[in-house]
Amino acid sequence: MTLPPERFDNMARVIHAAPIGICVTDAEGRFEMVNPAYCEFYGYREEELLGRHFTLMVPEANRTILHELHERFIAGEDDEELAQEWEVHGKDGELRNILARAARIIDADGAVKKVTFVVDITERKGMEQRLEFLARHDELTGLLNRRAGLALLEEEIARSQRYATPLCVATCDLDHFKRVNDRHGHAAGDAVLREAASRMRSTLRQHDHLVRMGGEEFMVVLPGIARYEGWRAMERLRLRLAATPLEEPPLTLTLSAGVTEFTAGESADAVMERADQALYRAKREGRNRVLEDELPAMGKAT
Repeated sequence: MTLPPERFDNMARVIHAAPIGICVTDAEGRFEMVNPAYCEFYGYREEELLGRHFTLMVPEANRTILHELHERFIAGEDDEELAQEWEVHGKDGELRNILARAARIIDADGAVKKVTFVVDITERKGMEQRLEFLARHDELTGLLNRRAGLALLEEEIARSQRYATPLCVATCDLDHFKRVNDRHGHAAGDAVLREAASRMRSTLRQHDHLVRMGGEEFMVVLPGIARYEGWRAMERLRLRLAATPLEEPPLTLTLSAGVTEFTAGESADAVMERADQALYRAKREGRNRVLEDELPAMGKAT
């Protein structure tokens, strides 16, 4: 779109008054005009931006691709660029998210310029990320939730069968947790669950998976180890919980767990059922213990 001088002057006034961030860059990508909303969003004064390259606002890793996209747009046939989301940063270095759309114009002297419109979507993007996190994670502990945990178990079973590697699964829960809520209140109960989850997570290997199934119930997926090694891993976890009493509320946490090993061809439900049966035996036999299921222990040391 070619603009005569009077229309370019009118456009400059509109840009200056616009409530959203707008900038004009030359064919090389240098700022020729920035409106007050643009300066306010990025935290720069107008004189700090004019003459500088627009990729100043982009994380260094993305500068090359943004510059290449700019050159292709300037040289292309489309007068408008599709709206795209980008991560940018202001003068303070804080990362933000924008929705940017651009138009190509030609001034009275035949110079090609790019007008970019910027909308701040940082809050919206943060909300989207939060909702995405909550779709897979438990809000209280930050662990995978039941739905995501069961999907992950299916993935680990498929991997175990594909590569013929062992896989252990354990189900566990905190002993007498109802008493915590009854005696200290639900806020204290939530604090206990967060602390227990933190201790459990730090005791497991980096590639193990800890899932909050609901309430005080957890599932642990232990790839690459047989049942006896799985029992040892859960026993370490049990001892870690019991070794250091909580300060607030003042109590000692104990845990009961059942451990089993995946057998080729069986379903996730079957694996969970055997782990659950071992957990129920642990509770019946007095709690604060880890039991293997009652199948022959192929991975157990003799």
